Amino acid sequence: MITSLTVLGLVPAAAQAAPATRYDGVLPNGATWIADVPATWNGTLLLYSHGYNPTPVNPPTNSPNPATAEALLARGYALAGSSYSRPGWVADTAAQDGLDTLQAVTGIIGKPRRAIALGTSFGGMITGQLAERAGRQLDGAVATCGMMGAGIDLHNYQLDGSHAIAQLLLAGQQVPLVRFTGPAEAAATSVRMIAALDLAQASPAGRARLALITALFQEPAWVAGQPKPAPGDVDAQVTGQYQNLRAIMPFILLGRSDMERSAGGNPSWNKGVNYWRQLAESGRLGQVAQLYGRAGADLSADLNLLTRTANVTADPAALSWMQRTSTLTGRLAMPVLTMHTTDDGLLPVQHEEEYAEDVRGSGSGALLRQAYTEHAGHCTFTTAELVAAVLTMDQRIETGRWDGLADPRRLQTRAEALDLGPAAFVAFRPAEFLGDR
Repeated sequence: MITSLTVLGLVPAAAQAAPATRYDGVLPNGATWIADVPATWNGTLLLYSHGYNPTPVNPPTNSPNPATAEALLARGYALAGSSYSRPGWVADTAAQDGLDTLQAVTGIIGKPRRAIALGTSFGGMITGQLAERAGRQLDGAVATCGMMGAGIDLHNYQLDGSHAIAQLLLAGQQVPLVRFTGPAEAAATSVRMIAALDLAQASPAGRARLALITALFQEPAWVAGQPKPAPGDVDAQVTGQYQNLRAIMPFILLGRSDMERSAGGNPSWNKGVNYWRQLAESGRLGQVAQLYGRAGADLSADLNLLTRTANVTADPAALSWMQRTSTLTGRLAMPVLTMHTTDDGLLPVQHEEEYAEDVRGSGSGALLRQAYTEHAGHCTFTTAELVAAVLTMDQRIETGRWDGLADPRRLQTRAEALDLGPAAFVAFRPAEFLGDR
């Protein structure tokens, strides 16, 4: 292992703190890591797991963003994180890369008073894995905007939505949905699907089908940077759902291509899926039925078509690889706080419903609390919200009890007291997650 040391002025002048000390190194598998330790370290180390990185550039990251890093360092927290062993779908090594980083860092700075896992997006799933596996090394975990339905279920519900685009908007055409030959085929398929979405947006029947398709993708109606649609405004809702899906379609298919390359095949299936049931469980039946009725389109015929033509099966070896590397059992070895925006277009908030169900089913429900912030977009938390989540977990570890610490009013009060800008914690209950088979 190679390490080095520098001194960085990462803490804002307003905090009147000495510069943090930067450490970095390389793990035996080639993953790199960095750690920042403030001069007035409070004894808590945050082990950060970053989001999915599809690019060839693979730097280590130890915080969600620079502003949050500054705020945490100013409050005495040490920050550590790795690059993972490679870019892309790296669920086979990411959790261990984090633990190896923790070992490398503590070998230099000493054992922390407590250690907390913190993760974002894909890294939220990795944080969930650490919360199950690392009870001796870590004391608690905060998973933000996480892929808490995990990898198999993620790609199953995305397959459902892609299947609906192919059958309802590209009928009669050969549209690859799985087993992409590479990123070029995935990108080309994305272009075709986006063109079909755009065309559908222009007609009442097309917009009705968009409502059905986006229900299967679990897309929210609220678009970041735009007004939130009124509850009864189905036209504004379907427009927002279309815009959210259009924006992420390339990411979905290129991500699938990368995941299949890592898994060695296709781990997803929709054979046997009943799309009547999927729509009913989505909570969107009323909106979809209203738009179909207004357009004079036949919802029953479309749902029957989707159910009848669902014939994709998983490659056993790829499914086995995903089961070994990209799942969450819900069996917690430490307290966990999850946090999600209410209207996340990339990893819908429904992931949290599935995670809570898994945790309760494992008997670990008393260890889990879930928080929500009223924002549109993926991981669009404010600095105050992120720091409040960390402080809440720190207190939970200190006291050994939740005692209402994660109630939205308590979180909001804590966030507002930080003087770090706005916060929007709310009481919220996600709809049913559609990816579990």
